[in-house]
Amino acid sequence: MNTVTAPTIHCIPVLSDNYIWLIEGQDGATVIVDMGEAGPVIEAVEARDLKPVATVITHHHADHVQGLDTLLARFPMPVYGPDSCRRYGVDQVVGEADSFEIRGMGRFDVMATPGHTQDHLSYVLDKHLFCGDTLFTGGCGRLFEGTAAQMLHSLDRLALLDDATQIHCGHEYTADSLRFAAHAEPDNADITARVHQVAEKCAHDEPTASAPLALEKQTNPFLRVREPALRAAIEQYVGQTLPDDTEAFAMLRHWKDDFDGLARL
Repeated sequence: MNTVTAPTIHCIPVLSDNYIWLIEGQDGATVIVDMGEAGPVIEAVEARDLKPVATVITHHHADHVQGLDTLLARFPMPVYGPDSCRRYGVDQVVGEADSFEIRGMGRFDVMATPGHTQDHLSYVLDKHLFCGDTLFTGGCGRLFEGTAAQMLHSLDRLALLDDATQIHCGHEYTADSLRFAAHAEPDNADITARVHQVAEKCAHDEPTASAPLALEKQTNPFLRVREPALRAAIEQYVGQTLPDDTEAFAMLRHWKDDFDGLARL
């Protein structure tokens, strides 16, 4: 009988601001999400006496795949991911509406979530969402390959998951994302409270890249593009009425990019 144990989620910082997620199930069986750097993951696995049984890949960017060779040399295992990542080590190609079972952990459901890249996948395990660079805590990924329409559709689909779903994203961007959120919605008390909460975590070097989906809906502007106050702010930014949701989303993403550029000056 395949007994399912509620997973324990470990957050492993790698590179400058990436996170790799270790999903620990029954008897230490562990699924690894993304692989930007192998060393810290191997160290964490061995320190916790975990047993890697699979890796899942969200998309082809180097900071999510470049450590696969080293990891697989130490821990041979199946690697699930998009067809575009075969050359990096993916040998179990999955896509929209696919699913796969991990013994003692349960079923992973695969969602195609293009926008950041065309090949981006997200993975749902019970009430946990591993969304790579599509949905960030407080933000969303840049549109490097996809369109605003694709990203809005992907985020709309993720927003339909249970509000209790815990999202786990690929980067420590939360504080920067919330600075923009507070700029775009200065009267949103939920955002103000979250800014302070995240600042407190950052002061103690605690990761902030996990959050309940319900909180994202209250504080993440990219899930709130249809909210009247934010829509009015976007229209003020561009100086025109934006009746189309996709156009409004595109302008919101441009606004965030401009805001980031000014912050670096």
